[in-house]
Amino acid sequence: MKTKVDFTFKLLNVTSWIIFIGLAIETGGYITNAIVTLFFNSEWASHFWGNLDLSELYQFDLGLFICLIIGLITISMFKTILFYHTISIFHKKKFDLENPFNETIKDYVFNFAYIAIAVGLFSFAGKMFSNWLILQGITIPSLENLNIGGSDVWIFMGITLLIIAKIFSKGVELQNENDFTV
Repeated sequence: MKTKVDFTFKLLNVTSWIIFIGLAIETGGYITNAIVTLFFNSEWASHFWGNLDLSELYQFDLGLFICLIIGLITISMFKTILFYHTISIFHKKKFDLENPFNETIKDYVFNFAYIAIAVGLFSFAGKMFSNWLILQGITIPSLENLNIGGSDVWIFMGITLLIIAKIFSKGVELQNENDFTV
């Protein structure tokens, strides 16, 4: 049983690292492309990070282009931070199955929930902004291509994690009470 658990945690750790690196590259790509497009070569808007064509938005209104780019960077950055927290919990070896109800894990689950809700809220705002741009007659890539789809899933996950975090809080309280009794 122990080897299955160890293998599962190692697999989750490696997977988290792969996702974290991919998200960090995506965030860096958005930032780099934004800087190059805004300050050096406006033609980069036609082949933005992820092969996005934002040239029509750039030509329509620079301010709206900057708003969309800031939203994309923010969402990507929150996702990167989320997976940074995931790999840090493995790296710091704070997760102990024999004593799962501790302050570190409780705080981790709360932080994870808040970040997931933030991703969901920013994704929802990005979706509404994209829909508004489409109503203005501007052609922009789909929500999936912009990586801002699924806001409802992120919010649902965040709320679910808040409930789990509350359960962890009670578990920590009961475990501390039990430790004092023994």
